[in-house]
Amino acid sequence: MRRRRLFPQLFVSYLLVTLIPLLAVTLYGSGALRDFYYQRTADALKDRARLLTTQMTGLLDSGLLDSGRMEQVDVVCKELGRLSSSKTRITVVLPSGVVVGDSKGTIDDMGNHKGRAEIADALAGRVRPLVHTSPTLKQKMMYVAVPLTRSGETIGVLRTSVAVTDIDRALSAIRWKTLLAGAVVAAAAVGLGLWTSRRISQPLVQLKRGAERFAQGDLSQKLSVGDSEEIASLAETLNRMAAELDRRIRTAVGERNQRQAILSSMVEGVLAVDSEQYLIGVNQAAARLLGVDAEAVDGRRLQEVVRNARLEQLVTQVLTDNEPAEDELILKEGAEQRLLRANATILHDVGPGHASGPRAGALVVLHDVTRLRKLERIRSDFVANVSHELKTPITSIKGFVETLLDGAMHQPEDTERFLRIVAAQSDRLNEIIEDLLTLSRLEQDTQRAGISLQRGRIRDVLEAAVGVCELKASEKNVAVKLTCDAELRAEINAAMLEQAVVNLISNAVKYSPEGAAVLLEATADLSELVIRVRDHGCGIGLEHLPRLFERFYRVDKARSRKLGGTGLGLAIVKHIAQAHGGSATVESTPDEGSVFSLHLPW
Repeated sequence: MRRRRLFPQLFVSYLLVTLIPLLAVTLYGSGALRDFYYQRTADALKDRARLLTTQMTGLLDSGLLDSGRMEQVDVVCKELGRLSSSKTRITVVLPSGVVVGDSKGTIDDMGNHKGRAEIADALAGRVRPLVHTSPTLKQKMMYVAVPLTRSGETIGVLRTSVAVTDIDRALSAIRWKTLLAGAVVAAAAVGLGLWTSRRISQPLVQLKRGAERFAQGDLSQKLSVGDSEEIASLAETLNRMAAELDRRIRTAVGERNQRQAILSSMVEGVLAVDSEQYLIGVNQAAARLLGVDAEAVDGRRLQEVVRNARLEQLVTQVLTDNEPAEDELILKEGAEQRLLRANATILHDVGPGHASGPRAGALVVLHDVTRLRKLERIRSDFVANVSHELKTPITSIKGFVETLLDGAMHQPEDTERFLRIVAAQSDRLNEIIEDLLTLSRLEQDTQRAGISLQRGRIRDVLEAAVGVCELKASEKNVAVKLTCDAELRAEINAAMLEQAVVNLISNAVKYSPEGAAVLLEATADLSELVIRVRDHGCGIGLEHLPRLFERFYRVDKARSRKLGGTGLGLAIVKHIAQAHGGSATVESTPDEGSVFSLHLPW
C-alpha cells in the first residue's frame, strides 16, 4: 500500500473543510434567495390579480362581447400596465382562449391561450404560479392566472405576469459576490491551512529524522521538544527510548566484548552451532585447531567447514539426545596428526530473568591433548628406559657379586676381572645418576628464576671444551678443529655452555671413525649465535631425528651402551640451550655424518 505524506493530507483536509461548507452555503443561500424572491413575486402577482378581479369582471359581460367592449378591456389592461411600477403584464382571456386584453402585446397577434398551463389551471379553478418563457415577449416570465366568475360561472381569466430575468440577474450578482467572498475566505483558509499543516508536520519530520539517526546507531543527539504537548511528549518518549537503547547497547557490547575476550584468551577451542548445525560462533583457538578462518565460517554448516565424521556424530548425538557427550577426534595436518578431546553440551537461549530458555543448538569445547599424550608417552618411555638403564648395571653388579660369593673369589684371575666389571658398571650407574641430577637441576633452575648469564667470549668456552675432550679424541686419532672469531661475545653461562659443547664433541668423537676430523665452529648473524659440531660418522636416519633429544632415546641401543653412553647427553644439551633462551637442532645424512647446532639469542 502506497504511503502518503502527512503535510498534503492535512493541507487538503483543511482546504476541504473550508471549501465544502462555503460551497454548500453559497448553493443553499442562492437557492433560498431565489425561492424567496420567486414566492414574493408570486404573492404580489396574486394580490394584483385579485385587486383587478372586480374591475375586469365588470368589463366582461356574460354574453358575447362586442368589438367596442373588447377594445375597452384591452385599453384598460394597457393603462393599468403603464401605471404599474413593477412592469406587471396584465392579460384577460375568455374561456374560449381568446385574448381580449393585454398590457404588453397586440391582441390580434396573440394566439389562443386556452392551452397555456396557467390558463387551463385557472379555468379548472386552480391558482398557482408558473414560470416559463413567453412566446410573445420572448422573455422568461412568472404567471399567475385567476378565474373571473359571475354567479358561479367562469366568464374569463385574469392573468398577471412579470419578467423574472431581473430576479435571476440580481440572484446571479449575489451569487458571484458570495463566490468572491468565498474565494477570499478560501485563500485565507489556504494560507491558514498551509501554516497549520507545516506547524504540525514539520516537528514530525524532525522527529522522523531523529528516529532515522537512532536507527543508524547515533543515539547521542537529543530530539528537540516542541511547544505542542503531544509532540513534546512523543519527543521526550523517543529521547528516553534512545537513552535506554544506548544503555542497553553499551551493556550488550560490553558483555559481547567480555565474552570475546574470554573466548579469545581461552586455550581451549570453542565452537557453537544452532539446531540445524549452522555455525554461530568460533573462537580463535578453535579456528586454529581446525585450520579455518573464524570470521569466514560464521553461518556455514559444520559439515562444510570441518570434514570429521566423529565430530559430526558427536554434535548430532547431543542435539538428538539432549544430553552432554564427549569423544576424542583425530585431525590430520599433513604428515602429522592432532588429537583433540571434544566435550559437547546443549546450548540454551537466555529466557526471562537470565534463566535457561528453549534449546538453541550445541556447544563444543575442544582440548588439544596431542602434547599431553606425547608427554605421557615420553614419560612412559622414560620410566621404562631409566628402569632398564639402571637395571642393566645393577643386574650386572649383582650377578658378578653373586658369582664371587659362590666361590669365584678364590680364583684370583676371575676375581680381578669380575671386580673390574663391577667397578665399570658402578661408574656407569654413577654417570646415569649424575646426568639425571644434572637434568633435574637444569629444569629447576630454569623454572625458578632462570640461570645466571654473563657476557663472555665464546672462543674461551669452546677452547675449554676442546681441552676436556682432547684425551678421548687423541685415543681415536680424531682431530678436533675449532673455528671461532676471538672477539665473538654473548650473554652465556660459561660452565653450562661448556658442558653442552663437551657432550656434543664427545658424541662426535665416539661415532667418528679413527683418523677422522670433528669440526667445531661458532658464527653469528643479526638474530642469533650458532655453535656447530660437525662429524663424519655413520649418520642418523631421518625417522630418528625428531626424538633424538629425548631422554634415553637411542638410535642403536647396543652400540650406544658398548660405547659407554648414558642416553642423557643430548637431553642435557637441549635443556642447556633452552635455559639460554635458544634451541638445539640436528641435521644428518646416513653414511655421511651429522651436524649438531646450538642456537642462542644474539
